[in-house]
Amino acid sequence: MRNSLLSIAVLSIFAMPTFSHAEDAPAVAAAEPASSWTVTSNIGFVSDYYTRGISQNWHKPAIQGGFDIAHSSGLFAGVWGSSVSPNTFPDATLELDLYGGYNGTISAVEGLGYSIGAIGYFYPGGSWKKYNYLGVPDQTPNGGRWDTYEANFGLSYKWISAKASVTLGDWFGAERDTGWDGSTGGTTYLELNAAYPLPWFGLTLIGHVGHLNVTGKLDLNVPSSQNSINEDDPDYTDYKIGISKSFKVASSEGWNAGLYYVGASDTGYWSGRAFGGASFNGSSDTKDLSDNRWVATIGRTF
Repeated sequence: MRNSLLSIAVLSIFAMPTFSHAEDAPAVAAAEPASSWTVTSNIGFVSDYYTRGISQNWHKPAIQGGFDIAHSSGLFAGVWGSSVSPNTFPDATLELDLYGGYNGTISAVEGLGYSIGAIGYFYPGGSWKKYNYLGVPDQTPNGGRWDTYEANFGLSYKWISAKASVTLGDWFGAERDTGWDGSTGGTTYLELNAAYPLPWFGLTLIGHVGHLNVTGKLDLNVPSSQNSINEDDPDYTDYKIGISKSFKVASSEGWNAGLYYVGASDTGYWSGRAFGGASFNGSSDTKDLSDNRWVATIGRTF
């Protein structure tokens, strides 16, 4: 997660114009009050779309972008999208995230803030019904969509923050009809993040560690070609460390770039020899989606 027609439309809804008769007008017009709403947009390019330690685009580059609306009260909402691989999300090439919430401060401690919100991850056209491992169709004919919903709560203090997220339903459609041992509702993701401003060249040191705890496991007793492996546990701890920098291009502001080392302590589920690293799109391709690697990013906020 400007200058677009949608941004203009949103701003026009909240604008409050005033009118006065000519004889009542002051000699010097008063300055218009600043709007309580802020609209920003962003676009970016990444060498590999990693989120929570797992590649979402089959270790290929991705284009990303979105926009956000924020109110001075702390309310916010936004939409963000990225290209993804149909090898992981059959018949889907786009992830679309819709989110909203509230940011606030705790006055008793200077610099302490909190956030509460919700997010939905959507994959237009994608469904477990399209799952086609090794070219065998109809393996999960009763499966639902990949779409996933989470509630989250976070705390921040100066340059460090923590957040807890919990799914409000099954985790990316994982349940009995898709080869799991039961529902995966209530899956949690805990994370700790840091963005420490360095004293050189306007650089920021970025750090992250997170842990995924899925409430179910792959059912290895299901007689299906999808379970011809022995790794049933998708849980892992992921990490990221790197450097980011904001800069100008000529007189154009809002640019940023980063270089990060990312990966996860996967026990095998996300590797090329197990279910998580196998193509779900009709081929025998495999990837280690939790592989440690360097990721470069560049983007601009408007």
